[in-house]
Amino acid sequence: MTKLIRDEIQDDLLGRGYSRRQMMRAAMMFGGTAAALTLNPEIAFAQGPQKTRIQIGSNECWTGPMAPGLAAVASAAAQSNRYSPNDEHGQLVKTISKVENVPEDHIITWPGSNTALARSVLAYCSPTKGLVTADPTYETVGGAAKWLGAPVKAVPLKADYTHDVKAMLAANPNAGVYYVCNPNNPTGTMTPAAEIEWLVNNKPAGSMVVIDEAYIHWTTDYPGNSARHMAVAGKDVLIMRTFSKIFGMAGMRVGYTMGRPELLAKLRLHDAGALSGQLPIPSAACAVASLTDNASIAARRKMLMDNRAMTVDFLTKRGLKLIGPSEANMLMIDWKTKTSKEMQEAFRNQGVLIARVFPTWPTVSRISIGSKADMEGFFAAFNKVVSA
Repeated sequence: MTKLIRDEIQDDLLGRGYSRRQMMRAAMMFGGTAAALTLNPEIAFAQGPQKTRIQIGSNECWTGPMAPGLAAVASAAAQSNRYSPNDEHGQLVKTISKVENVPEDHIITWPGSNTALARSVLAYCSPTKGLVTADPTYETVGGAAKWLGAPVKAVPLKADYTHDVKAMLAANPNAGVYYVCNPNNPTGTMTPAAEIEWLVNNKPAGSMVVIDEAYIHWTTDYPGNSARHMAVAGKDVLIMRTFSKIFGMAGMRVGYTMGRPELLAKLRLHDAGALSGQLPIPSAACAVASLTDNASIAARRKMLMDNRAMTVDFLTKRGLKLIGPSEANMLMIDWKTKTSKEMQEAFRNQGVLIARVFPTWPTVSRISIGSKADMEGFFAAFNKVVSA
């Protein structure tokens, strides 16, 4: 990091009310991805060797990268002695631009989306301009704000489990970031576009609405239900995407943000040099090839919907309450008389890994939707756990 850019970051943070100690923590986050990754609960939960047969706890795809992507990886890996043998990073941005119908200068890539989520808090929050989220929702932004000392307001979801955007604005009318995960994690529920647009149009000047669309490809109405049009229209929004879900690339760490160029520049303030922010060549090549594999995307979406419907049918027939309806690759089950921690351990003993505990709902567990065989294995374990 050059001294000029470092001084610019310090002036910005001190001007927004950070103490010297908070500023040092912010610099650690902006200086690399390690801190951001520690704030990713899915990665933390999935770390280490798993002895379980069925892993439906981290919202990963049940299968690996798409065939064209794997072929591209093999070719790119052989040329990885070069920094950019075929302009893979440039090709990725061009491909995203074409697929999303968003200008190239409105796109920036990351290793997954957690780095961008954490940086959005650093860039737009402060000790006097806090973060507002739903409760429950994905925790990376909340963890980043707490780590930096920015105040956090967590607003309960509405009765239909969508974001209560008016209550979010009322909770802190002067927040720096309003975070909307859509579909929401862990509920899988979709907040209507009109409500998100209301929040964008009524928020305080200078604040940011961060819209996390990690699961948008799984939804029925994609791409029409994406908020990307607001980024093109120049609104104060940052749209976050990842290749960790439908593209089956969780371990390859690829994601991107869409927004106005000056908003993106604030996320990467310290990044200087031709190779800053560049993804590994095999990962970028895989992403390029996968983005246009429309047949595989459609097939995976259909398989997910079929397996999700099968799982909903199994559980509802057994009297379980499900939170939803889910539009994503996850379901939330209310056990009522058992805690999620107890059920997690019971399923682990049957060789099935379900999600971590969500403190807001102590009797509710999230399960990811996997392959047909995964879900049938979950059904078998369920029968044993419940009978026990």
